[in-house]
Amino acid sequence: MANIKSSEKDIRRTAKRTARNVARRSRLRTYVKKVETALAAGDSQAATDALKVAQSELDKAAQKGIIKRNAAARKVSRLNARTKSLASA
Repeated sequence: MANIKSSEKDIRRTAKRTARNVARRSRLRTYVKKVETALAAGDSQAATDALKVAQSELDKAAQKGIIKRNAAARKVSRLNARTKSLASA
């Protein structure tokens, strides 16, 4: 345990930030999973709707530094491609 006041505050800050980031990452995974389940079920409309929300969450996560920018772009691109191929089929 830290003895210095500023170090104690840093520990509290880190704990808050970690909890916030864990929650955001969990929410992100949930929205991506919703797209995956809609794609697996073959529901084109639900997949499109879920993709819209997931894309927004991925972009926000990249902006906040939860995941890297290119990782977010890659996930959006792959989900979008799969959604479009389902819609065209």
